[in-house]
Amino acid sequence: MTGPQGPNPSKQSERITMPIIHVDMDAFFASVEQRDNPSLLGKPVAVGGSPGERGVIAAASYEARRYGVKSAMPSARAKQLCPHLILIPPDHHKYREVSNQIMQIFLSFTPLVEPISLDEAFLDVQGCEKLFGPAEVIGHRIQQRIENELSLTASVGIGPNKFIAKLASAYNKPRGFTVVPENEVMAFLSPLPVEKMWGTGARTADKLHRMGIKTIGDLRRVPLQVLERTFSKYGSILYNLSRGIDDRVVEPHREAKSIGKEVTFASDIWDMEELRRTLRELAEKVGRRLRRGGVKCSAVTLKIKYPDRRLVARVTSLPEPTDLTGPIFEAAESLLHRHCTPPVRLIGITCSKLTRYAPLSLFPDRKLVKEAQATEALDLLKDKYGEDVVQVASLLKK
Repeated sequence: MTGPQGPNPSKQSERITMPIIHVDMDAFFASVEQRDNPSLLGKPVAVGGSPGERGVIAAASYEARRYGVKSAMPSARAKQLCPHLILIPPDHHKYREVSNQIMQIFLSFTPLVEPISLDEAFLDVQGCEKLFGPAEVIGHRIQQRIENELSLTASVGIGPNKFIAKLASAYNKPRGFTVVPENEVMAFLSPLPVEKMWGTGARTADKLHRMGIKTIGDLRRVPLQVLERTFSKYGSILYNLSRGIDDRVVEPHREAKSIGKEVTFASDIWDMEELRRTLRELAEKVGRRLRRGGVKCSAVTLKIKYPDRRLVARVTSLPEPTDLTGPIFEAAESLLHRHCTPPVRLIGITCSKLTRYAPLSLFPDRKLVKEAQATEALDLLKDKYGEDVVQVASLLKK
């Protein structure tokens, strides 16, 4: 394994049979703000919502992290830890523009780029060696171009698969550069805490800890049958990941014509309020996918399947394109009340008539403007840390 001092390409590239690069920007949102306002350089900066409005921190500069300020922390708590913290409201549009510039750098080396969020992506550089050199050389060139062209820093991880590459990029931040050859995967993984594993949330980690499993090396010693009995299907995933096995391929982004989400209930649902709550959750997930894709929808379809397998789909047009949960939910809820007769076995929402650039309204709805602002910081957090990092109160109330 090599660290920030640089790799030895002639020796290591031979041992990386499937060269996957993971690039993760360093404190991205906060770094963009510091870059664009030099007076913020060297100061504790955080991007997030206002403390008085129960805001949360979406990103913290490394200066702020020294005071204990972390992503997903309530802004009020961050201010307690660092009273002189400079709190900046998120500017999703600006971050997306910078993200697009970063992605263009990636695409200049390989078409196989899979963005994970605005500030990180996987690259499959197999077959690019003749043009640009081995994976390590490509990784260094990407890192240098980001710094030279955008005045930002990134950490790079290189490994035989996505799981290892992502762990490697986090190994030596900021400006990290870590290569994990295939024959060093086990040694790299063994001392890492199980929380570092893909898909291992707090609940899974707690269950593993109660089994006496603290590190990935500990996990590797647990028989497959025990893991499957304890974690069902996820048990085999844990078993494979602990051995550095990850067959996922890099999947480049493809333009979708519609975006939808549905859920099949374990038993028939009679309660309209439960259907309404489920619909709200689906609207939130579909809205997130729209916003991540940078598109808005002009039509919402409600899909209902009854216990007799009868399928009903009803569509409504929106007054203007949107990517916000509120209008999507309201449109679907209206269809639900007009067309649903419980019991229901399946319910789903699909957004269609997608547009990448929607014209700005001359008379914007203040309620929607407020929702858009509140949504931004939450989206940045969820993009980076997963859907469950923040529980949205409106999902519980409505």
